[in-house]
Amino acid sequence: QVQLVESGGGSVEAGGSLRLSCAASKRTFGYYTLGWFRQAPGSQAPGKDREIIARITPSGDGATYADSVKGRFTISRDNDKNIGYLQMNTLKPEDTAVYYCAVGSYTDRPETYKFWGQGTRVTVSS
Repeated sequence: QVQLVESGGGSVEAGGSLRLSCAASKRTFGYYTLGWFRQAPGSQAPGKDREIIARITPSGDGATYADSVKGRFTISRDNDKNIGYLQMNTLKPEDTAVYYCAVGSYTDRPETYKFWGQGTRVTVSS
């Protein structure tokens, strides 16, 4: 079991930046792909409408981004510290969501991610 805790969410104006962190409880964090997902506020199907926005290989040598965040967001990880990051720049109101980190397989499907954090809310005002 790997416990994940996100932090760094908050409210920001459009064009601003935030850095999310994902702290893991075990060194086995480094064995898994790290993914960042988001879910729009008020979703009627918690867990089922999560959009993957970025993922990074266990070693950190490869990453994939959703088109909606490409060029604005950067995923990274520090396996020595059991922590992952999502740097979010040039934020837009449509980035408003609850952001989740998860670890699992290198896919874009939420069901392949084994452990999840509780989420951190990001609100971007225009």
